[in-house]
Amino acid sequence: GNMSSRKGLNGACSVHEYTGSFMGQSAHFKMTSVCGHVMTLDFIGKYNSWDKVDPAELFSKAPTEKKEANPKLTMVKFLQVEGRGCDCIVLWLDCDKEGENICFEVLDAVLPVMNKPRSTERTIYRAKFSSITDTDICNAMNHLGEPNRNEALSVDARQELDLRIGCAFTRFQTKYFQGKYGNLDSSLISFGPCQTPTLGFCVERHDKIQSFKPETYWVLQAKVNPEKESSLTLDWDRVRVFDREIAQMFLNITKMAKEAKVESVSKKEKVKQRPLALNTVEMLRVASAALGMGPQHAMQIAERLYTQGYISYPRTETTHYPENFDLKGCLRQQANNPYWAETVKALLSDGINRPRKGHDAGDHPPITPMRAATEAELGGDGWRLYEYITRHFIATVSADCKYLQTTISFSIGPERFTCIGKVVTSPGFTEIMPWHSIPLEESLPHCEKGDLFPIGEIKLLEKQTSPPDYLTEAELITLMEKHGIGTDASIPVHINNICQRNYVTVESGRRLKPTNLGIVLVHGYYKIDAELVLPTIRSAVEKQLNLIALGKANYHQVLEHTLDIFKRKFHYFVDSIAGMDELMEVSFSPLAATGKPLSRCGKCHRFMKYIQAKPSRLHCSHCDDTYSLPQNGTIKLYKELRCPLDDFELVLWSSGSRGKSYPLCPYCYNHPPFRDMKKGMGCNECTHPTCQHSLSMLGIGQCVECENGVLVLDSTSGPKWKMACNKCNVIVHFFENAHKVRVSPETCDLCDAALVDVDFNKAKSPLPGDETQHSGCVFCDPVFQDLVELKHAAMRHPMHRGGQGRRQGRGRGKGRRPGGRLNPKKPKDKMAALAAYFV
Repeated sequence: GNMSSRKGLNGACSVHEYTGSFMGQSAHFKMTSVCGHVMTLDFIGKYNSWDKVDPAELFSKAPTEKKEANPKLTMVKFLQVEGRGCDCIVLWLDCDKEGENICFEVLDAVLPVMNKPRSTERTIYRAKFSSITDTDICNAMNHLGEPNRNEALSVDARQELDLRIGCAFTRFQTKYFQGKYGNLDSSLISFGPCQTPTLGFCVERHDKIQSFKPETYWVLQAKVNPEKESSLTLDWDRVRVFDREIAQMFLNITKMAKEAKVESVSKKEKVKQRPLALNTVEMLRVASAALGMGPQHAMQIAERLYTQGYISYPRTETTHYPENFDLKGCLRQQANNPYWAETVKALLSDGINRPRKGHDAGDHPPITPMRAATEAELGGDGWRLYEYITRHFIATVSADCKYLQTTISFSIGPERFTCIGKVVTSPGFTEIMPWHSIPLEESLPHCEKGDLFPIGEIKLLEKQTSPPDYLTEAELITLMEKHGIGTDASIPVHINNICQRNYVTVESGRRLKPTNLGIVLVHGYYKIDAELVLPTIRSAVEKQLNLIALGKANYHQVLEHTLDIFKRKFHYFVDSIAGMDELMEVSFSPLAATGKPLSRCGKCHRFMKYIQAKPSRLHCSHCDDTYSLPQNGTIKLYKELRCPLDDFELVLWSSGSRGKSYPLCPYCYNHPPFRDMKKGMGCNECTHPTCQHSLSMLGIGQCVECENGVLVLDSTSGPKWKMACNKCNVIVHFFENAHKVRVSPETCDLCDAALVDVDFNKAKSPLPGDETQHSGCVFCDPVFQDLVELKHAAMRHPMHRGGQGRRQGRGRGKGRRPGGRLNPKKPKDKMAALAAYFV
């Protein structure tokens, strides 16, 4: 039939409309999508403030609310606009607990605007499907069910537990330790019910390495000579002994023998099974171990391949293909790829093998290629991951690898030795996955029981036991899956978090080596309450959440019981924090002994120290005060100038030569001096009426890119002068090589922006004639039009941004012409609309 498609009002989701049949009646269909969760859970208002709320209150007193997960998408409004006036809704979300939870988020948005049902008329339907074949989709449409409230509640419970427990511990730890130590080098000392056990696995392996004591052992090695110019190395059946005298005794006994006697020869055909269908955890393991990709990076690539239509949904626990899965159709798409065309064509002509029966989790089918691709199309990591997924899929319908294993048992004196040889009889799936092939070994001689071979050499090898290596990401993923820590979707996130928080570093071979901070944290948890870091308590919580999903446990009772347990643990942790602090003192330096002198304190006039480690901050050891600073940039002293309000020396924050910079007062940045200022504002947002560094004195005009931003002169940027928005990343370059640029107290008659006085060097003046000075509006003055250029802005819809008035808003945005130059033409039109074309 006919179908029309259009973009929804949020610009992210498409809406497809068509007429068809529903429940035996003609109906007009609208089909659209969401972008993950519609809503997210958060604390209300003041409870998001770290300074005003005791973390202990977060366990019960702090109310929570559902907020839009991504406000920019305006997903609720979009769903309501499309759902208004509809009679029925059919939910086709992912068939797992998270998908069930999103079902009810969608229903909460659209039910109030849908047509009211008549009496007991049913209006809500849930489609259950495990693959995206035509057959399965039609079958799901013919057997519509209802969304599962219990499964959705289990996700709500998990979200609330993680929010309350994680925030309480994280806020307390972060404030306590960052207030005492200066070189932790982590912006957040976080705790997470899943994240912390993940770190615990890494530190547990580290502790085993540190406590390992090597032991010496001895191995008896014998070589026989079946032919004159060949030798065969035999393995000792005792493997090894840890007593040197006993090892020497065995050596002496065997050296008395002149020949090795064949005691038995056995031949057995063995099979190496083809792999199970690919699920998320196995894909992440292989991506890390074989492709050298971190789990988070691999997941991002897989999601991109999925959205581009190259692979099936990459989040699945299932390793079993549905009965109606079109294996041959999927295979035919790969028949022309030069890398595996021959293998695929042979399978299609000879007949595919039935895949091994794996685990059906009832969520999504295994990860499979959905259409052909080339290396040129995908490139780099995208191709490498796609290639593995495709080879894995082909291997699942290939034959098993078969090989003949020959075992020869020898006796040398009273001691037994063995040698094993393997010969491949049918390579099977190893043709498409050659890294799984049976390694080539030295060929064994033809012999029978009773044959004698001359002994070439018998010697004693001294060796030592070796410690385990640090956990690889692949090993950590396996441990997390085994102990029920995280889901296939969240495992990469937890691993990424412990890396970003500077708890572990990724070494060669994707091995995870804990940092001092990670080690001390885990050891501290063990010292205070081991259950905070062991996987056992999280596994127990997961079992309770599963009971909610099955309707066997009450949502409120599980939530209340679990939060009560962790609240008690939290209070005990706070009371016992000295135990962890003792470990911290050994590894980290106190604030007073960290950093280098930078600027003077306005209270005691002594130098404060700049602590560069994350989070960067200033500390006055005399007053014992710490002042937060903007992150992800450089900080330096600002000309030894002082704030007129508190006498603190100003510092200059810069994001680099191509970015923006602004001065700030350390005290005002942490304690806003005016009502209209918030914590974390620099001088470029300060409304002091006379300070030479403030927005009032340096603000020029309203930013054309964002709602509330003002373009402020960067007085340190000469001779490559620029003004930057104090809210977003817009930067306007102007008047290069000017000697001075000053903001005038006068304003433009056309746009209310502040005028600018420019003084150029005589030799480099771009002004007409021999002029070196000019005063005018950056936006409107025709003399300035070619001297102003806007950078670092994103495309926006043409829209007027209302001005905020003189000094406070410093003017309105202006029209733009393609190429990035500020457009001085049609000054009256630019008050009505802004067509922004930015470089």
